[in-house]
Amino acid sequence: MRGNWGETILGLAVLAFAGIFLAYALGVTGMGKQGATYELTARFGEAGGIQPGAKVTVSGVKVGDVREVTIDPKTFLAVMRLTLDDKVKLPSDSTAKITSDGLLGGAHIAIAPGGAADDLKPGGEIANTQGAVDLFGLIGQVMRPKSDAPAEKPAPAASPSAAPKGTADLPEM
Repeated sequence: MRGNWGETILGLAVLAFAGIFLAYALGVTGMGKQGATYELTARFGEAGGIQPGAKVTVSGVKVGDVREVTIDPKTFLAVMRLTLDDKVKLPSDSTAKITSDGLLGGAHIAIAPGGAADDLKPGGEIANTQGAVDLFGLIGQVMRPKSDAPAEKPAPAASPSAAPKGTADLPEM
């Protein structure tokens, strides 16, 4: 009977430790708190692998997340709904750009604030956007550049009569 009480107490201690760890993890990552937010929309010609949950930054500081990525069936542009912190007011002429976190990292949206006096309203749209750059496509262009110049004709093969004197009658080895 005493062994069962020991196992029960140990199990409760493990559960308490797991709860403390979960609370700490949520506090550090900021996932546990959801402040006031507002939504904006941005349209991009190239989504560059952006997925819902990707971060949105201003000056390198995370200010929101990508909530949804869809495609406009008429224009075939990638439409992204962004959720931004209510404390961040962006000028109406701000620019959204898809950038990568590194060569092998993911992608996120970086917003460069403009200088307009009026701010983007909740539900508004960021008009100035720049899609993702295809890094591997750029590397491929550098590796195999396409030339507009006409291709050079190959040199004609040497005929036996054009061989230098004294070499035509040498035996083959």
